[in-house]
Order: sequence, then structure tokens, then C-alpha cells
Amino acid sequence: MDLLNTRDAAKELGLGERTLEAWRCRGEGPPFFKLGSRRVAYSREDLESWVLSRKQDPVRRSVGVKPRPHHLGW
Repeated sequence: MDLLNTRDAAKELGLGERTLEAWRCRGEGPPFFKLGSRRVAYSREDLESWVLSRKQDPVRRSVGVKPRPHHLGW
């Protein structure tokens, strides 16, 4: 298992370390391992799964948005 510390996990996700720390405190963000009183690690597989779980479908997000009338030439 390939484990990353907070710095490397944040870099992998394009986030700041503080963001991951805040998410851990709030019970949000990707799953992590607590490896002692202060050591935290993330698996690459968990980071990838977490990112994929955040995928948004733009069609489904547009629910409630009225389509533009095609007959008006827009």
C-alpha cells in the first residue's frame, strides 16, 4: 500500500495542507489513517476513489434551469 503524508496528499489533490487538516477535523474529505498520536497518512487508492466520487454530471446539475428556446435562434 502506497501511503502519503498530508503534504504529499495535498499536493496530489492540488489542495493546501490546511484544507486537508480542516476536513479531517470536520469529518470531511478523503479517508485517512491515524498512525499514532500525530501521524496521519492517506492511500493513493483512497484519494483516487474520493476524487472520482466527487464527479459531477453537468446535465444533472442543471435541473431547474430552463432550456433556451431553439426557435428564437439562441
